[in-house]
Amino acid sequence: MARSVTTRRKTLNTLFAWAVGLLIFFPILWTILTSFKTEAQAISDPPVFLFFDWTLENYAAVQERSNYMRFLWNSVIIAGGSTLLGLIIAIPAAWSMAFVPSRHTKDILLWMLSTKMLPAVGVLYPIYLIFIRMGLLDTKTGLVVVLMLINLPIIVWMLYTYFKEIPGEILEAARMDGATLKEEILYVLTPMAIPGIASTLLLNVILAWNEAFWTLNLTAAKAAPLTAFIASYSSPEGLFYAKLSAASTMAIAPILILGWFSQKQLVSGLTFGAVK
Repeated sequence: MARSVTTRRKTLNTLFAWAVGLLIFFPILWTILTSFKTEAQAISDPPVFLFFDWTLENYAAVQERSNYMRFLWNSVIIAGGSTLLGLIIAIPAAWSMAFVPSRHTKDILLWMLSTKMLPAVGVLYPIYLIFIRMGLLDTKTGLVVVLMLINLPIIVWMLYTYFKEIPGEILEAARMDGATLKEEILYVLTPMAIPGIASTLLLNVILAWNEAFWTLNLTAAKAAPLTAFIASYSSPEGLFYAKLSAASTMAIAPILILGWFSQKQLVSGLTFGAVK
């Protein structure tokens, strides 16, 4: 009897999880399907789901209008660069907070997290002026720095929780064997925390890839990533839903593929310590 109740509960939990997953995925599926419709079919009422005249004309129109590869390359540099720079800064900071804590460590961590609650528009004007003065406006370097600073609290928090799961005695043994601070972090701590570092890297690549507010306000043409590529399909003449959907599909496809192939590493990293 107890086994049948447990089986029934697992089945219901599985069905519920699938229902939630499909509900979350449906907007993405609808965008992908709309990208293969004509403009008339995209705005038809009632909407058509699967039975429509599939076409690739929207993708051809997007390719003719925009240099997709330039936007893609900008996104790769900005998302990858901001994440790697954040890790370089966050790993020593998280090591210090995890293994050499002070009585203010928790206060510092809470303060860092509280900065994420500040509306981005509240600091747009001063950052815009700084960028103009330093010549960083519409540059990939400027966006790498800004996105790194925005996501740095999350990177530090995640790495801190991962590092707390590692016994400090292992690092003490490395010091007794003559390891320097650099060797301790690079050759002892980092290899042990690879699952956590990998999941932190993946999550922050996704956050940087999807960032729209700063990329739209601090770029114009040269450093514009895929978020600006999507926004360019909103014009005074109106929204062309099918072409906008094609542009959106092309923008999210790389990150969806990355997430699909790295989902095992992401889940294992998140269960390593960040959610405990």
